[in-house]
Amino acid sequence: MLRPWKLEIQLDHKSGKAIYLQIADAVIADIQSGRLTKGTALPGSRTLAQDLQVNRNTVVEALNVLLNEEWLVSRERKGIFVSEALPALRKSRSSQRSPKPEDVEKDSCRIHFDDGHPDSRIAPVAELARAYRQIFNRKARWQMMGYGNELGDIEFRKAIVQMLNLQRGLKLDEHMVCITRGSQMATYLAAQCLIEKGDVVLVENPGYQPAWKAFESAGAKLIPLGVDQNGLIVEDIEAILKRNKRIKAVYTTPHRQYPTTVMLSLQRRLELIKLSNKYAFTIIEDDYDNEFHFGYRPIMPLSSYPELKNYIYVGTLSKVVAPALRIGYLSSNDPSFIKRVGALRKIIDVQSDNIMEQAILELIRDGTLKRHIRKATQHYKAKRDQVAGLLDQYLKNKADYIVPEGGLAFWITPRKGTDWKKVSERLRKKGIKIFTPELYSFKEPVNGLRLGYGSLTEAQLEEGLKILGECL
Repeated sequence: MLRPWKLEIQLDHKSGKAIYLQIADAVIADIQSGRLTKGTALPGSRTLAQDLQVNRNTVVEALNVLLNEEWLVSRERKGIFVSEALPALRKSRSSQRSPKPEDVEKDSCRIHFDDGHPDSRIAPVAELARAYRQIFNRKARWQMMGYGNELGDIEFRKAIVQMLNLQRGLKLDEHMVCITRGSQMATYLAAQCLIEKGDVVLVENPGYQPAWKAFESAGAKLIPLGVDQNGLIVEDIEAILKRNKRIKAVYTTPHRQYPTTVMLSLQRRLELIKLSNKYAFTIIEDDYDNEFHFGYRPIMPLSSYPELKNYIYVGTLSKVVAPALRIGYLSSNDPSFIKRVGALRKIIDVQSDNIMEQAILELIRDGTLKRHIRKATQHYKAKRDQVAGLLDQYLKNKADYIVPEGGLAFWITPRKGTDWKKVSERLRKKGIKIFTPELYSFKEPVNGLRLGYGSLTEAQLEEGLKILGECL
């Protein structure tokens, strides 16, 4: 038998040290002492979790640490073994007192609170691979290997239009949509085709800096607008509009404002549409995470309101499938604008990824994508609830937050002024990375923190939030 004996590991649940790190360090100590020799097979993660009476995800995290540090190796269809070529002997984490700066930097992303990335571990990879194989087994597969339409595959555009019309209330046809490589490309194309040098674009503050850079690259002057618990402060727009005759657009994330996650109130939605029609500026609506909604029903986009005359609607499938798969889209009720977008797209990228679009189209048609969204929504809702409990436990009386109705991030506001540079440095020394507020602030950093939870494991969330609470 490869694994005849039980692996004995003593855990201290009252210790401040994460359980998965205790497991990893115990295995390292056994390897260094000779108890676990080179080539020894370790128990499977399920068995080890049962033996230690911990969550299996915790064991998986510990094994990932050991695999990454090359104490263990994984052999396909056989299991996990002690490496034949062990790393240089060193002290365990518990005995490390003064890590070198380069070691701190190397380990700084061990736990990374991003701004709301999805969990790639639940991506429908097998289903996507199956769809790829089906495409290349078709008799007419050679037809897909040539050049396609600069706006994207026509059948894929029809599927996106059907989704937008039925689920988000828009009124589009396939000629009013351009498929892009992610929402950032969609925003860039929109900026280049809408804005002329000197035009003014109003943006949310705090807000999404990559979009701001896209507008500035097109020659726009940016003016920030404040955000409160009801979203973008629309009341401030009219005064700005009266002073600036060249207002071209307002960029907004009304469904879940980035980064604060608040929703634009109905009254402000109607006021913003009224101003857009009166002053003839375009509303650029970035609906970056519409799919993941935990309440009864998501609010419809601004672009679904029939009275709105000028809009550009930007969305993405990258959060739904996987971040590495760059599939975004933009739509508009102005056909001439979409023609300009297509012409520019043809210059810089010729066309979109036709084969990827066909593969995702297969997942849409056979119901895989719909089932995945339903499964992922439950997955993220459970994580959201876990984070809410951890915040109550570790940040009580230190920070305020509202449990979001959807999306993959929390917005946390410390009750006292915070030196985020110092907090970030302290967290880095403990192997944790955050996006500090200057990354979504216009000039002066706001006193708030966007914490993405979707891509982290349960163990990482608990350890990270506990240490964050200590640093605050």
